[in-house]
Amino acid sequence: MPAFEVLVEVTLRPGIADPQGATIERSLPLLGVGGVSGVRVGKAIRLTVEASDDDEARRVVEDLCARFLTNPVIEDATVSVAAASMR
Repeated sequence: MPAFEVLVEVTLRPGIADPQGATIERSLPLLGVGGVSGVRVGKAIRLTVEASDDDEARRVVEDLCARFLTNPVIEDATVSVAAASMR
């Protein structure tokens, strides 16, 4: 069965407070970095999924996101699927 490399990018939904992003943004001027705003912090989850095709791999991972990997009340997930590279 083919394998697919999947990247899940999880971000807080708009309007949800992001204290970690706010802390980073407030710290940047202290480091001499200006002109940066709108800092948001998320997480990346990488998986290898065996599936018959990329649509099935996406369905499996989207189900995982809804059931386990994310909090769908406050987080959004973007799923990217690519054929696994040969090693």
